[in-house]
Amino acid sequence: MCARLMSSLTLEHALLGFLRQRPMHAYEMYQVLSQARTLGRVWHLKQSHLYALLGRLENDGYIATTTEPQGVRPPRKVMSLTPSGRAAFDRWLEQPVAHGRDFRIEFLAKLYFASEDGPATVASLIDAQRRACQTWLDNLRAQVAALDAERSYDRLVLQFRISQITAILTWLQTCAETLVPATPARRTGLP
Repeated sequence: MCARLMSSLTLEHALLGFLRQRPMHAYEMYQVLSQARTLGRVWHLKQSHLYALLGRLENDGYIATTTEPQGVRPPRKVMSLTPSGRAAFDRWLEQPVAHGRDFRIEFLAKLYFASEDGPATVASLIDAQRRACQTWLDNLRAQVAALDAERSYDRLVLQFRISQITAILTWLQTCAETLVPATPARRTGLP
């Protein structure tokens, strides 16, 4: 696997996710990506940047293209996901976001695709992310506890980050309540 795609490159993984839905050509993908009902509320992508990313994904072997004739118009390239592209996307989708600074863009993209897979995938993603956030929170609280009293600025920075992670955990609970149907065990609070 290309080292570049092993890292958290949300946009490229999202492009793989759209191709997981169905083969499409680049301009069609641009139109889908721009719609608010997909990821248009999360980010905006220039068409030239999209084409460059798709070219890299093809060069890396994550997508394959076929040429589709269009009568008198120039033929267009239709892209589809390769097995290695599907594997890269699936690995990305099941992993929690690794850093709080990446949460807004990366988690929202993952949540979009997890929602398409259904409640079980959403629940798994949310649970993994909750565990990651709790680890972040525990580490930040330990850092605050270890600070000397005169390091007030450092304490304020850490408290700010703690409040962000706490807000994320609250929002993840809202996601679970909204997107994952309650089972009898969940309604009663049983594991």
